[in-house]
Amino acid sequence: MELHNVWFVLIAVLWIGYFFLEGFDFGIGVLTKLLARDRSERRVLINTIGPVWDGNEVWLLTAGGATFAAFPEWYATLFSGFYLPLLLILVCLIVRGVAFEYRHKRTEERWQTNWEHAIFWTSLLPAFLWGVAFGNIARGVKIDANKEYVGGLLDLLNPYALLGGLVTLTLFTFHGAVFAALKTVGDIRTRARALALRLGLLAMVPALGFLLWTQASRGDGKSLVALIVAAVALAGAVVAVKAGREGWSFALSGVTIATSVAMLFLALFPDVMPSSLDEAWSLTVTNASSSPYTLKIMTWCAAVAAPLVMLYQGWTYWVFRKRIGTQHIADAH
Repeated sequence: MELHNVWFVLIAVLWIGYFFLEGFDFGIGVLTKLLARDRSERRVLINTIGPVWDGNEVWLLTAGGATFAAFPEWYATLFSGFYLPLLLILVCLIVRGVAFEYRHKRTEERWQTNWEHAIFWTSLLPAFLWGVAFGNIARGVKIDANKEYVGGLLDLLNPYALLGGLVTLTLFTFHGAVFAALKTVGDIRTRARALALRLGLLAMVPALGFLLWTQASRGDGKSLVALIVAAVALAGAVVAVKAGREGWSFALSGVTIATSVAMLFLALFPDVMPSSLDEAWSLTVTNASSSPYTLKIMTWCAAVAAPLVMLYQGWTYWVFRKRIGTQHIADAH
């Protein structure tokens, strides 16, 4: 396999890892309004991701850096054409991180309430916008003969992409609800499980519609296999959460997200950013990649660094594996 194909696969794996991990992160943020009944329960939910949320975002940084180095043409066209939505995502991620750190710094009601509102909205908006962005990538955008995006913001707000945004929002919220049930005890765990069941059933309709639409427009045999696995995994996750098997449900909801993202990349290949104006103007793994020498150096660096990062992150999850509840939350900061 040529190195540009290897790096296409590796970038797909990085995005899969990011959406799997940051997916329940965003879901927990949304659930601070949908599930928590008071500040103590909101603190429980936030504490379930407190030790890991910043580590989860490393996958995004790595995916962006890998795209910049391995496929500079793809990076340039993507970040110039999708400048406003990606900037909004970036602002949300910055404010979200600040909100996690500053929420507990003062005890005033207004101070904490404002930061809790920030956590909710800066979790909901990226969860939706990532689906819109990847929906547009899979659908194809207006790229001219110079490999530059020539469309406008309204071109990105098409029905297919908006459906993709709805899919990521509902799947991530479901993923977060299952994670909340997996990581908590007591009444909040019971309600998280009940809410996860409803969210899973809600996510089925847009998810299946989006994947079938993708398969009909760009799919092949490999993407069809991914579609079937994603559909079966989502159904299994719903059944598992109904049976009270949160661990199985979390694993299967993660498989749903992973195979859904994999399907988009399988449907894309060998394109990395199709042109809706002329297929000949599309960015591909060949015409958008860096030199073989650059890809070779990147491969050696990734082979050394990636296992270390993954081992450290896995250790973090192991250390903070215990369930928590409102009884573990102090009355005051």
